[in-house]
Amino acid sequence: MSKFFPIFTNEKDSVVYNPDDLIDLFLDCTADGICMVDMENRFIRVNHVYTKIFGYTEDDIIGKRVEDFSQPDIVHDIMESVKSGKAFPDIVTQRYHKDGSILDIAVSYSPFRNSCGEIIAIIAIFRDITDHINIERELKRTRELYKLITENANDMIKVYSKDGKIVYASPSHEAGIGYTPDQLIGKTVYDLILPEEIDHFKEVYLRLIETEEPQLLQTQVKTGGNEVIYSETTISPIFNEQGEIDSYVTVGRNITDRVKNDDAFRNLDRLSIIGQLAAGVAHEIRNPLTSLKGFSKLLKETITKAKQDEYLSIIMNELERIDIIVNEFMSLAKPQAIQFEQECLHTILESTVNILHPQALLHNVQIKNHYLKKDIFLNCNPNQLKQVFVNFLKNAIESMPFGGNVNIHVQRVTDNRVQIRFSDEGIGIDNELMHFLGTPFYTTKDKGIGLGLTVSNKIIQEHNGTMNIESKMGKGTTVKVELECF
Repeated sequence: MSKFFPIFTNEKDSVVYNPDDLIDLFLDCTADGICMVDMENRFIRVNHVYTKIFGYTEDDIIGKRVEDFSQPDIVHDIMESVKSGKAFPDIVTQRYHKDGSILDIAVSYSPFRNSCGEIIAIIAIFRDITDHINIERELKRTRELYKLITENANDMIKVYSKDGKIVYASPSHEAGIGYTPDQLIGKTVYDLILPEEIDHFKEVYLRLIETEEPQLLQTQVKTGGNEVIYSETTISPIFNEQGEIDSYVTVGRNITDRVKNDDAFRNLDRLSIIGQLAAGVAHEIRNPLTSLKGFSKLLKETITKAKQDEYLSIIMNELERIDIIVNEFMSLAKPQAIQFEQECLHTILESTVNILHPQALLHNVQIKNHYLKKDIFLNCNPNQLKQVFVNFLKNAIESMPFGGNVNIHVQRVTDNRVQIRFSDEGIGIDNELMHFLGTPFYTTKDKGIGLGLTVSNKIIQEHNGTMNIESKMGKGTTVKVELECF
């Protein structure tokens, strides 16, 4: 006679089941696939999860032998060992679904004993871990792929912890900056960049924290051989499961050659401008020199004190005019170190106009200024911006062979952005040619070298600015530049 067992200890609320009902309840409620095999390897019981995992019905399985289904060879040896009392927990293996597809399975085998302790069957518990294994395989494949990329890429890849220490460095650093990955582990960015670059790095890092978006950093880096190179690095945040920045990954490259090429382009463009302006400067200097020659002769011949004072005053004014022209011309010609400083925008523009004044006179062009009453200051390289503005004004002057006006408008567009517009009344630019503007060595001029707009756009970008050109045939051209200001 079967014994019955209460499920709850509270006698009043307890429900009584017989053992067979308990087994059915267990088999139906478990999340694992379960099968029972007798001592002759015949299936005597399976639950619905088992049939769901393997795609067979109970009628397909009950009464059949284990050997009737495709099994790994080791299964026979395991079952024989279980019959002798051994248990095999958590074996990861592969089995076949009814449709022939391969499943990744975690299975445990245990002996099933009767009340006398005799082994009367084998119980096997199956769990389908195909999705889990596939994720692991994909993660492994991705890790191997990333490892392959980082170990073979020319770019220098580093991972920084949240406190700013390097926890991974790709092998490319040895060729790039002369450090092995092991030498870099534990270092910080401050161990690599030059001291004068620290403030710039902090600004970029602050933008990264505020925006949580990748940032581009151009800086000078000390190599293992105590040399200095220019590096361009993208810094990207890595987020944890809570959406917080957990670490950073950087991808950098040595751009020293590119920086040298940019410098060469700028120097070539500057020398081209100087050559083209030389005739205008010579003409502008010739006029005061003629006055100096005439009034010096008059000064020599006169004995009247009032006349001498008058002639000396005129001579001094003409000399000052020559001094201004030569100084502005030389400021454009001298080498330009890329160092930023605070400078008044109006001062830069006035200096630029002085440089172009002789050229404007030769072409019967008037340059009209429309500045704001209050000075606007920029964090910039004045000589580089002067080179940019000279390019724009020179283009405007040359577009008006019969004379005209060039207007310079300055206005704030936001609290920290200023727009400078250079508008001419020239012949304009054909729409079909507009998209070629800025292409190195492309020019519509007989004597141009095609670097002006290329260099200008590069300089403006380095000043965190933008440049836009609008033009209509027969109506003129407007160049709009936006820069950061304060």
